[in-house]
Amino acid sequence: MHPTQSSQFEHASLKNYLLDHAYDEMFTGLGDLHRHCEPLLEHFSALPSEELQRRKQAADLSFLNQGITFTVYGREEGTEKIFPYDLIPRIITASEWATVEHGLTQRITALNLFLKDIYNEGRILDDGIVPREVVYSCKQYRRQMMGLQVPRNVYIAVCGTDLIRLENGEFVVLEDNLRVPSGVSYMLTNRRVMKRIFPQLFRSYNVRPIEQYTQLLLGTLRSLAPEGRPEPNIVLLSPGVFNSAYFEHAYLARQMGIELVEGRDLVTHDNVVYMRTTIGLRRVDVIYRRVDDDFIDPLAFRGDSILGVAGLFNAYRAGNVTLANAFGTGVADDKALYAYVPEIIKYYLSEDPVLKNVETYLLTKPKERQHVLQNLDKLVVKAVGESGGYGMLIGPQSTKAQQEEFARKIEADPRNYIAQPTISFSRAPCLIGDELQPRHVDLRPYVLYGDKVTIVPGGLTRVALNQGSLVVNSSQGGGSKDTWVLSQ
Repeated sequence: MHPTQSSQFEHASLKNYLLDHAYDEMFTGLGDLHRHCEPLLEHFSALPSEELQRRKQAADLSFLNQGITFTVYGREEGTEKIFPYDLIPRIITASEWATVEHGLTQRITALNLFLKDIYNEGRILDDGIVPREVVYSCKQYRRQMMGLQVPRNVYIAVCGTDLIRLENGEFVVLEDNLRVPSGVSYMLTNRRVMKRIFPQLFRSYNVRPIEQYTQLLLGTLRSLAPEGRPEPNIVLLSPGVFNSAYFEHAYLARQMGIELVEGRDLVTHDNVVYMRTTIGLRRVDVIYRRVDDDFIDPLAFRGDSILGVAGLFNAYRAGNVTLANAFGTGVADDKALYAYVPEIIKYYLSEDPVLKNVETYLLTKPKERQHVLQNLDKLVVKAVGESGGYGMLIGPQSTKAQQEEFARKIEADPRNYIAQPTISFSRAPCLIGDELQPRHVDLRPYVLYGDKVTIVPGGLTRVALNQGSLVVNSSQGGGSKDTWVLSQ
């Protein structure tokens, strides 16, 4: 730690806190605190180590009692894990949040216009802004959506966009999650636990609320109901209890007061969707789906799926049911398409992007592919359709054998990969044992788009809890912390 006048730095919990070139969410490069973090560190420094551990155990117990777990696939020693939670909140100032909110509103607006365009007139393709082959070769592109009218032209009703902070403190977009974005239940339960375990600290900060998210989501879904259905019946469609995010599906359905259903609970008749109930069939108007396109209708997509509803796509095409998000939205979160989002924003909105992209190499371009193959030890390579930290090479942390394996994969299928510089994104203090230590964090705010764009102030801050790791996904040793957006 750099020397400083602040007495808090002499606290035992900070003895191994190291700053480097990465932006630190609590400390400035000179070893002083960001002003808005002073009361936070003061509060934590005043608590004895035993008291911190007691509160940590209380938080873990609260998560366990609420069933807040996630599934790690492919592990023999039991798959259900408590979602790791760090007690030190991450604080974002009002002015920083205003920029994030503006940038995310701009981005979801442009991506909705893009999806409407590529499934209808195709102007952006005719004008050569986005190459046709990038769109048509995307595994998430759905020809069945061509010319189909979507309620209110809203393709993306729910989005979770991943942001990171660069060394200069600027937020940039790492990726967009448009198909079935998850994690919002952790954002909401993190806040509930934090308010219970540190009520005094929470009250002393003027933190903007997020508890209204589920009602805003319900309002968004209601606004997308088919014409002539003023009191729509809304359901949440889950793949079932074996899905890694099932806790979230059950939590959101309960909070919104809607039915949680699986494919077997629904049936289509004359292009109308019905839910089986104990008193007979009941019409369904809006489906908030947490099932991927491929598995949602065995007649339209994968014939071997047992998770979906036969005939659902025909009911959708007839305009008798709305799905959020729409079929085919996955084109816009393809990691190769991501590279074109700044141009997409300029094309539809005539504005420069408020939130920049991370520099991205498209491996279908021979020159860029050559550069990447020669620098695999320095870059991050990602499979375009993967999520959860899978299908990825982090160059500086990889072995020669792993680099050679990825080189072969890239040569065999360049469209399936992109590469980006290895970014040392921002770090925030985490309670590791009885010490505060810096760990890399990202931020996933949740964006709703119905009558208007709504973003609850904050999001899920994910933490790479393993020292030196850049992977924040829970399945790869990541955790989360509460995100406090200040009112002023």
